[in-house]
Amino acid sequence: MSIDRAMPDYELDDQAVVTAPAQLRAMSDPLRSTILDLVLERAATVTELATAVGRPKSTVAHHVGVLVDAGLLRVVRTRRVRAIDERYYGRTARLFRIGKIDHPVIWENDLSVAAAEARAAYEADVLMSIHRHARIPRERGMEFWEKVLELVREFSTIPRSGDTVFGFVAGLYPTEHPALPDPAPDGE
Repeated sequence: MSIDRAMPDYELDDQAVVTAPAQLRAMSDPLRSTILDLVLERAATVTELATAVGRPKSTVAHHVGVLVDAGLLRVVRTRRVRAIDERYYGRTARLFRIGKIDHPVIWENDLSVAAAEARAAYEADVLMSIHRHARIPRERGMEFWEKVLELVREFSTIPRSGDTVFGFVAGLYPTEHPALPDPAPDGE
């Protein structure tokens, strides 16, 4: 079964830069991160989100409120149901980039969250991962990262079907990994 509609089903910016500690704290909570992922597929009500995550509506409503206050979620449409306006929430941007943060913030990063989430797949021997190092100029690293972001956009817009939810994580970071010295010129 495939779904042939644009994802998500509301307008949003392609990307936004996150620079406030409150935004980072909002994004780093596992339930709020899940909510942000779910509404990347389509706009959803608190009731729909609560059903999807198996948590009480009051709990989910609180977390949605935190995301709205942080500017990461917004009401994208409403629907009148028996004299009550039902609000549908969507992300403010498809991709949130972390910018320069003026205050130190302690939070889990995407790789540590993915490592914990992937444990069951590792134990079942169905985890697909790769880890590489390359000594390259910073500009080439940034060009490569743009390609990774394009792949993330593609992954995020695949029509939903099937019954398995896959995780996708990527990271690019400078390391102290050893490197071979440049080869000696011929004749030395």
